[in-house]
Order: sequence, then structure tokens, then C-alpha cells
Amino acid sequence: MRPAPGQVLHFSEDPAIARFVPHVAATARQAEPYVWAVDSAHSPGYWFPRQCPRAMAWTGPGSSDADRDRIIGPGCGTRVHAVEYGWLERMRTVRLYAYRFDAAAFRPFGDDGASVVATEPVVPLGPAERVGDLFELHEEAGIGLRVLPNLWPFWDEVTRSSLGWSGIRLRTALPRPG
Repeated sequence: MRPAPGQVLHFSEDPAIARFVPHVAATARQAEPYVWAVDSAHSPGYWFPRQCPRAMAWTGPGSSDADRDRIIGPGCGTRVHAVEYGWLERMRTVRLYAYRFDAAAFRPFGDDGASVVATEPVVPLGPAERVGDLFELHEEAGIGLRVLPNLWPFWDEVTRSSLGWSGIRLRTALPRPG
């Protein structure tokens, strides 16, 4: 589930949004209202239930072989995503949808280019598309999916490594182990 060239995606558990209006999310770090979306490279980070905490790591030009082997591990290709056991059932049962938009209505947000934003209302190119089996998406993309009792030890190792990394909804993760 990735956008076609010239498109970006917005993932949602609501299949009935006809028009997206910029707003300031309750968890936003900025005051400006936006409609958020992602490009093809960043779509896998959203193949999760909306509130699911996840930690992700991938190789990049400056990644060491030692960090790749230690964190991503054998058989996981160049990218791994991690979730907590408590989210497995929700990952199996969530009805996740993707909305396609013309990328021309969006601009990059931030220095890392992980997200794009629109500052005017936007209308999807068509109806919401069911994303499907989240485990199957990871498998087809060659992304390792790790299930952990707690994300924080993994996250601490990832953020100290030479790998690329991202964490989403970490505020909903279990507390750090004592």
C-alpha cells in the first residue's frame, strides 16, 4: 500500500472522510493547522493501527554493518519495525484505510522529509482504500516485524546507533522498565 508517482497517502481508521481540512492535532508540536500525508518511502511507518506505538530502524549510507547486524538482524533485510505484544491483536483486526492525494497540494515538512503537509483543504483522488493485512504488507515489503514486551530497550539501542530511525506514538508505549 504505497502511493503512485505524483501521489501521497494519508492513513486513517475512518473510511468516510470526503474532505480533509487542515487542523492542529491534539499532540501537535506546532501551532499551524495541516493535513498530513506521506510519500512512498515513508508509507510503511503507517501500516499500523493509529495509536500503536512503533519503533523503526533502517540502513542508510552511514550505517555500520555492526549496527545493522545487531539491531536489524539476520533475515530482516535493511529495515525492521518493532511493536509491543499488547498491540498484536489490534494489528490483526484493525480496519485501516488509505486516502490518495495529488502530491502537488502538499509540501515537505521538517528537515527529514518524512511527512508532507497541505495548508488548504484537500479532497482525496477517490474513495478510501482498505489497506489489508498489515503483517502481509510488511512481509511483501521485506520489512522485519519484531514483537517485544517493551519498546524502550530497543528504542534506546536504535537511537544510539548509526541506523536511520523513527518512533511514532511512543507516548502510548508501555512505561520504561524499572
